Amino acid sequence: GVTNENSHPHCDPTCKISIVHNGIIENYFEIKQRLMDAGNKFTSETDSEVIAHLISENFDGDLLATVRRVLPMLRGTYGLIVMHSDFPDLIIGARNGSPLVLGIGNEEMFLASDVIAFGPYVQKIVYLNDGEIIKIDQNDFSVTNVQRATIKKETQDLESDVADISKNGFEHFMLKEIYEQPESIKRGLAGRINFAEYTGKLGGLNMRDAELDAIKSVVIVASGTSYYAGSVGARMISDMARIPTSTEMASELIAKNIIVSPDTLYFVVSQSGETADTLFAMRELKRKGARVLGICNAVGSTIARESDGGVYIHSGPEIAVASTKAFTSQITAFAILALIMGRGRGMSIADGDRLIKYLAAIPNAVEHILTLDKLICNIAKKYSSCKNFLFMGRGICHPVAMEGALKLKEISYIHAEAVAAGELKHGVIALVNPDTPSLFLVPDDELRGKNISSMKEVHARGGKIIVVTDIDDPEINAIADDVIIVPKTDRELTPFTFVVPMQLFAYHMANILGREIDQPRNLAKSVTVE
Repeated sequence: GVTNENSHPHCDPTCKISIVHNGIIENYFEIKQRLMDAGNKFTSETDSEVIAHLISENFDGDLLATVRRVLPMLRGTYGLIVMHSDFPDLIIGARNGSPLVLGIGNEEMFLASDVIAFGPYVQKIVYLNDGEIIKIDQNDFSVTNVQRATIKKETQDLESDVADISKNGFEHFMLKEIYEQPESIKRGLAGRINFAEYTGKLGGLNMRDAELDAIKSVVIVASGTSYYAGSVGARMISDMARIPTSTEMASELIAKNIIVSPDTLYFVVSQSGETADTLFAMRELKRKGARVLGICNAVGSTIARESDGGVYIHSGPEIAVASTKAFTSQITAFAILALIMGRGRGMSIADGDRLIKYLAAIPNAVEHILTLDKLICNIAKKYSSCKNFLFMGRGICHPVAMEGALKLKEISYIHAEAVAAGELKHGVIALVNPDTPSLFLVPDDELRGKNISSMKEVHARGGKIIVVTDIDDPEINAIADDVIIVPKTDRELTPFTFVVPMQLFAYHMANILGREIDQPRNLAKSVTVE
């Protein structure tokens, strides 16, 4: 429960030892039961409190040595910080499966689970790896492991944009980050287009052209918004490069005895680079011999360090829990990757040239969509009393519809379900009624007629219809209650232009309802526990 008693820090019975813990101690119940049988009294319901009690029980005057002895007794994950009131100038930290990073400022040091926490106070950072223990005192820091071996750590400069975090006049970080997308997409494209050969370039893949050309299939592994970006990426790679590509939810892949093929390339996608499910899936794939590349935003994150190569999306700090610009930056990376693999497998110069030109125009297209903000806000006001929504798309727009529904759920707490529009008659149509609006994604492509047929099915049953489209179509206008027209782009790139109106729609719905937009209930920005 969310109570004062369950909040951190947690103390031992003497109130001298305090701990802060991010993670899950899987064997806490057995430990707690033994300690209670020995007379210990607990003040919280958490698994974390047992750590403080264990340290107290084993304390011999040397805090570092005591923590080193206690850690093997814990089964599970932890980003852990320990202090003792008798040693006010000493902090011990430890990591196993949950991120921990040291920040070095001006004669001061900090520990956190994410560099975003450091703000303007830190100039240098040090990432800890699993199994490492850090000791911080008045003079310096040192890193060892459970076996007492000393580990030399290199410091890195903290990126300047991480140190300078503000809303810049926007009411919420989420709205600011939606508006930053033209620039974040430009950064994702910068230096990655080879105009001379009508292809892309991604040096961080650590793969030669011949190795890329030998790949027979691609699997993309991710969670949440990154999973939907990966699903868009899978469509791009399948269509542009003609390589069979699939997407796996990281949490489900962990539950499988997955078969790894030597000619399959695996991508793991995570904004933070610390997502627990995705990290564990990557390690399982690598254990079985897979080549795994990472796509993430956080430089120096665990996935970036442990993968065999990959792509930084360079979207800049994303503070709001609900991801927006990271999504469009991730699909930017996938679009370039699909272009590279496509040009190596028969994509013509003309098609490569066309895709490059459309990619270069995406930032301006998103700029135009942002001018529709007031229109989208008014549409949100119109539907703000609704309790349920349906989101529908076909082809590459299906995962975009899922991302739109996720955004609405995350920050407005309104139930939203995304379905492939072609599945409407296979059960979902039972949910259609005048109080459940349907938001359709209808690009001007070969599926437009089928999408309009699905809209007519909803219209005939009294359902309200909101349409995001890239065509001013009298047939759509006659059926829809509200229409948002976005700039036209290449069919493979419609996710860029179709997702932004849904981000704005979700934002305004949540704002109208007075929700905590940047920090919605029950959610965390970096999901570091399963």
